[in-house]
Amino acid sequence: MFDLKSVFASDGQLSRYISGYRVRSQQLEMAELIAETIENNRVVVAEAGTGTGKTFAYLVPALLAGGKVIISTGTKTLQDQLFSRDIPNVRAALNLPVSVALLKGRANYICRYHLERTLKDDRMLFADRQDIKYLHLIERYATQSKSGDKNGLNTVPEQAAVWQHVTATRESCLGSECPNYKNCFLIEARKAAMASDILVVNHHLFFADVMLRDEGLTELLPACNTVIFDEAHQLPETASLFFGESVSTGQLLDLAHDIRAESILLAGDCIALPDAVAAMEKAAKDLRLTIKQEHVRFSMLAIVKDSMFNAALKVLIEKLSDLEIVLEDQAARSEGLEHCWRRANDYLDLIKRWQGDLDSDDCVRWVEVYSKVLQLNATPLSIAEIFGRQLNATSRAWIFTSATLSVDKNFDHYMSEMGLNGANAVSCDSPFNFSEQALLYVPPGMPEPHHKNYIDHVVNAVIPVLKSSRGRAFILCTSLRAMQQIHEQLVAIFESEHIDFPLLLQGDGSRSHLLKRFRDMDHAVLIGSQSFWEGVDVRGEKLSLVIIDKLPFAPPDDPVLSARIDKINREGGNAFMAYQLPHAVINLKQGAGRLIRDETDRGVLMICDPRLTAKSYGQKIWKSLPPMKRTRQLADVELFFSTPVASSSKVALCEKNED
Repeated sequence: MFDLKSVFASDGQLSRYISGYRVRSQQLEMAELIAETIENNRVVVAEAGTGTGKTFAYLVPALLAGGKVIISTGTKTLQDQLFSRDIPNVRAALNLPVSVALLKGRANYICRYHLERTLKDDRMLFADRQDIKYLHLIERYATQSKSGDKNGLNTVPEQAAVWQHVTATRESCLGSECPNYKNCFLIEARKAAMASDILVVNHHLFFADVMLRDEGLTELLPACNTVIFDEAHQLPETASLFFGESVSTGQLLDLAHDIRAESILLAGDCIALPDAVAAMEKAAKDLRLTIKQEHVRFSMLAIVKDSMFNAALKVLIEKLSDLEIVLEDQAARSEGLEHCWRRANDYLDLIKRWQGDLDSDDCVRWVEVYSKVLQLNATPLSIAEIFGRQLNATSRAWIFTSATLSVDKNFDHYMSEMGLNGANAVSCDSPFNFSEQALLYVPPGMPEPHHKNYIDHVVNAVIPVLKSSRGRAFILCTSLRAMQQIHEQLVAIFESEHIDFPLLLQGDGSRSHLLKRFRDMDHAVLIGSQSFWEGVDVRGEKLSLVIIDKLPFAPPDDPVLSARIDKINREGGNAFMAYQLPHAVINLKQGAGRLIRDETDRGVLMICDPRLTAKSYGQKIWKSLPPMKRTRQLADVELFFSTPVASSSKVALCEKNED
């Protein structure tokens, strides 16, 4: 066993080679645990509080142990940070000759085939000159780049519509039949991944590989000795997505676009094809229009009562069947048309399976509606057994780590959900001094969140706290509707009271753009929803207040949650305590984690929901948060912000009967 103590010592290799590195005892504790896990091919669940330094705690033993290591992250941002900064730093500090590769999903790489096809028809596809300009910037980048990773082209916005025309999806990729296969950016990235010692991927790609292996197809990722999941709290949701099935009207519209592009040069004489494409495209759009709302979910049992939806779905199946027949006749003309035919057949099978199978104890079928797209979904009610098979398939080490995996140091919920029963589980506390650095404030006199004027009460409670903090705040909302309402009311109040704090709203630009504006401004207030609850790091005085509108319980009418609740209750469990509460706690911990990001940070966490103190389960929730002082007095908040260091004797704790 290698000597980790010398590596993590105050004058050890990391300290000498990595500028700004701080030694923490919690880090050594976690590193030794992970080293033992790797050596014995075990499974460990390691919760590491903010500031523990978990990245180095798992990188050092993983690199020293040797063998093939796959590190899977929840976000592309962390993926890039590991590959570009953290792993090179540790590798240099330890002086180890290990090779490292980065692999993302295929939609992150320029597809030469789709790029060439789009360049031929740019005037037809793009009415906006800006899109054509972006297209030619991508063309130039593709001739110069070694990776083809679209993240390397900053001059084209990540959300630009042109990207969907020059990248491939799993459905639209031609694979080995592609004329550009030998010169494919994705294939080159996969070759590098297979040859590397350390491979950095994201959770979506990891589970895409699991699904391919289960289906007996070629794997995306190489065999390895160790798997490390960072941001492991995201795994249950990601795994549910990949272990289920879905098909959307957006995929059908993309199919229509690809058929037109393929047929212009190769099947122009087929009179039936344009009509069949147009009919299917119209049917897909008509299905979406049967539901007037946006951003809603319905169970299958609820949606099948809608006669308009049923009729439109029937027409879509008919028109997609007609198109599939025409495509089969034209498939021999090109690899692209043959691939479109196979996609049409796959989509038809998915829709028929969704329509034909009723919900069971293992799966729930439901519909999700976005602004322009409707998606049919089939989601497993439990992933424990499916994922458990992956754990037992091969002898290797599995490490699951995140800042938020437990409820008051209890891991039962996460381990049960992921099928990790029997795994070793530990919690490494944050080294930050939360009792001096942070204050938890629950305002008095708030109504229950279901009250019709709840948002009004939230805004009234928030205003004096924002004045005291001089802005410098995140307001994290549990719904887009609440986010919009709070923003509208604050705009009006700021104007009437001549408050000049800049107000930023999620949606007014990308997340990275809004964060840059927030950091560059003084006294800004950023109002956001789920996008800002995690993966956001603002250090220093710029962010001194985090406000959460209410406890983040998922809506009980969500079809997947509702089905899981029913299943747990039918089996004699308590769904609220076993499932809903743990999920809410983990989400709340993520939001609260935005506040204190460094040893010198100070701030207030304001949770407006009175259930935190009024309900019996409230104690379990706040005990899961970092050990901040707690108060219900606005005067304590004002005192906290008016003094450089809050006096522990003057900041009141909640009375026992309020906890």
